[in-house]
This record gives sequence, structure tokens and C-alpha cells, in this order.
Amino acid sequence: MTADTVGGVWTYALELANALADSDVEVSLAAMGTPLDASQRADLRRSRVSRAYAETCALEWMDDPWRDVERMGEWLLEIAADLEPDLVHVNGYAHAALPWNAPVVVVGHSCVLSWHEAVRGRPAGPEWSLYRQAVRRGLAAASVLVAPTQAMLDELVRLYEPPCPRTVVLNGRRCSFPRVAKEPFVLAAGRMWDEAKNVEALERVAPKLEWPVVVAGDGSRLGRVPRPALDRLLARAAVFAAPARYEPFGLAALEAGLAACALVLGDIPSLREVWGVAAVYVDPEDDEQLARVLDGLARDRDEVRRLAARARERAADLTPERMADGYLREYRRALTSHRVAA
Repeated sequence: MTADTVGGVWTYALELANALADSDVEVSLAAMGTPLDASQRADLRRSRVSRAYAETCALEWMDDPWRDVERMGEWLLEIAADLEPDLVHVNGYAHAALPWNAPVVVVGHSCVLSWHEAVRGRPAGPEWSLYRQAVRRGLAAASVLVAPTQAMLDELVRLYEPPCPRTVVLNGRRCSFPRVAKEPFVLAAGRMWDEAKNVEALERVAPKLEWPVVVAGDGSRLGRVPRPALDRLLARAAVFAAPARYEPFGLAALEAGLAACALVLGDIPSLREVWGVAAVYVDPEDDEQLARVLDGLARDRDEVRRLAARARERAADLTPERMADGYLREYRRALTSHRVAA
């Protein structure tokens, strides 16, 4: 299984590997991107990953990454020659087109073209033509395409017209949180520089709100918060806000739901698909609506508790076991089609 070390794919990959181990599936993880930090190394040691490899490189969605993408392709093929895997799970696109001797399951967690349309309001320019070609080649080589929501899958079909079978497997997460009383503050978590997360909207409205806003993540006042400290914040926060413009699934919201936070989310199809009536939705471009909703919750503790209960109930359905069952089904489909083709 490939994974990048920059975003939520890292968390997803370890969660899935742990759940698959219960079905006697051995996962070897090839991690690419920034060097593993101390927290990620600790996560890896606690995981049930059979073997782990890591290399520092630019990723396919970054500016001019193609020399590194090629170098990582050679590295991945060397690993595969040693391991002889039954199946290759690629959490990305470009490396799916490598000459693997096994079926390939591609998982589309996001993509630059859909991000660009959602965040910038216009199609990606010609500077992304190599990326577009790499994604199409990867999807053409896939035995199965999986996305974490139907909304994300619909975007991939619209933009790339993949010829392979495709399906949705919702992500799953298991977290344990300290048992503490909820406190009157709003928590947000995300990279300040990522326009998709729209965390800056919360910073803009924070001075007008009745409750304080705590923002954790790269570029925020708190900065990147270690996992145990973030878990304590989630346990304490009454409300979790993520007014995202683009979020193909939203692992942070899932963690907040498991921590029994009331959820205030961006009004986009993917988040409505995952959360339904278990969240309140706001227009990502409407700061006044965001402030009005958050202040309304600050004045209505009973509604906060009702929303928190709904979020926790919905989050409890999104288990790693359910996710693993979905992937096992798609792995079997990929292996069967590969044997038939051979």
C-alpha cells in the first residue's frame, strides 16, 4: 500500500492496515512525502503494518514533481520485486500505471482538478496538463477505483472518465478520548494555508463570537498539535467547525464526531453525504452565516447536546471494520478480474 505523509491519507492507511490485519491481510506500507515525524513514527510502531518503507520526495499533486514521481516509481518496483505482493493498493494515481505483476486498486482521496474548481472557482490551467495525463494513465491501469464518498467518485468520473470498475467505501476511524466535561469553545483543525479547509474564515469571525475559537494546525496560533494534545482538545470542545470549500471525506470531522462535538460543516455535497442530519451546514463563502450559526449554538446548549449526540451516533457507524470489509470486497474483485485476464 502506498501512502503520503502530508495529510489524512497517512491516518487512513494505518487505520485500514490495522483493521485488515484482523482478516489475516498483511500490509506493507510505502510512505512518500515529507520525512516521518516523531508522532508518525510512534503511530507506525503501534500499528499492525507488516513492513514499512519511507522516502522523502515531492508528491504528484505538487508543483513540478515528475522527476521525483519517476524516482519513486523505480523505488516502488524494487520493493514489489522483493515482496511479490498479491495486490497493490495505490493511494494516488500516477504510480498505478507502473508495470506491476499484480492487480491494482486505486483510491481517489482527492484530486487537483476537482480541488481547483471547488476552491478557485475555475478549471485548472494548462500547467496541470501533465498531472491530468498521469491521473488518466493511472486510472486506465486500475483494476478497481475506490473513492471515500459518492461525491468524490462523481468528480473523478466527470473529470477523467475512468474505464475501470468503480465504487465507494466510506472511511472509518477509531479514537479514544479522555472523559472530561465539554467546555464552551469552538475547535477547528486544519492547515491555514489550505484554501480548501477555509480555516481562515473562523479566524475572521472569531473576534465577533460569544465563544472563543481554538484553531490547531500548520500556520495557526497553536501550530501543529501532537495527537494526544489534539485528542484532549476534541474531548473538551463543545463545537467543531470545518467550513470547508472542498473536503472529499473529512477525517477531522469524523474524529470530532467520535469525540461528541457538535459539527458545523461546509455546505458541500461530500459532507452532507457523510453526515446528513448529524451536522449543521454553512456556506463556506458566507462569514456572517458562519458567525450567526456559531453564536446561535453558544446560546442554545440543548441544541449543542442534541447535535453532539447525532454526530457521535453517526460517527460510531463509520468503523474501521466496516471500511476493511469494503476494501476486502474490492480486493477480491480485483484479484478475480486479474486471474480471468491472465
